[in-house]
Amino acid sequence: MRIPFTQVDAFADEAFGGNPAAVMPLSAWLPDETLQAIAAENNLSETAFLIPADGGEADFELRWFTPTTEVELCGHATLASGHVVLRSEPTRERVTFVTRKAGLLEVALDALGYAMALPAYPAEPKPLPAILAALGLEQAVATLWHPSAYALVVVEDEAAVRALRPDFRALAREGDVLTIVTAPGSETDVVSRVFACGAGIDEDPVTGSAHCVLTPYWTQRLDRDGFTAHQASVRGGRLTCRSEGDRVVLGGRCVTVIEGVFLLP
Repeated sequence: MRIPFTQVDAFADEAFGGNPAAVMPLSAWLPDETLQAIAAENNLSETAFLIPADGGEADFELRWFTPTTEVELCGHATLASGHVVLRSEPTRERVTFVTRKAGLLEVALDALGYAMALPAYPAEPKPLPAILAALGLEQAVATLWHPSAYALVVVEDEAAVRALRPDFRALAREGDVLTIVTAPGSETDVVSRVFACGAGIDEDPVTGSAHCVLTPYWTQRLDRDGFTAHQASVRGGRLTCRSEGDRVVLGGRCVTVIEGVFLLP
């Protein structure tokens, strides 16, 4: 079986930046264990699988897998999927995806690249002592939690974000939690780093879903609808973030780096 394969650097202005994702269109769903095995073989933070959607609710059904598990929401691989579809169909200006747990998502052409609409995940204050300890922090400006297992840790400044040296094993013991550490930025309004140790990714390069949590927090704190953001991983990535009711709209670019065929035995 020959499956089209495209590897995309999402939230990147040029190759080797942003967050790589594999995008693999299918005609119908393969068994879950096969999808997981393909994602493990690809060994990227996410592999996105899509099939044509029935019923007119959306253009495609979309699912995402890390090398070890299926996830509820993945922003960068959604952006990469939109990039692949819109590049292959030049008459399109937008594409919609229906997902199993994150609802309806959209990627549209934008003057600066793409605009992607995702659900807003406002977090509530909650003590997170084990996560702070795993991050090597004695205290934080604020700690918040979203029930989809997102931990938001706010620290004083960008230097504190960049200086983090987490205990990845300790973070993994907290389960499949996406841990986000953030502060005001120097060259952008907001800076962050993101750790997904329970999903097999120690540090994620650029995380769209993390900004579903960051956007409600920072738009309220900054008292405006939008801001610029930088995720300060080794690869790094920049994006724009805007609140629109119960949605966040993230802006960014994509670069295709590999095109080929996955040969499934």
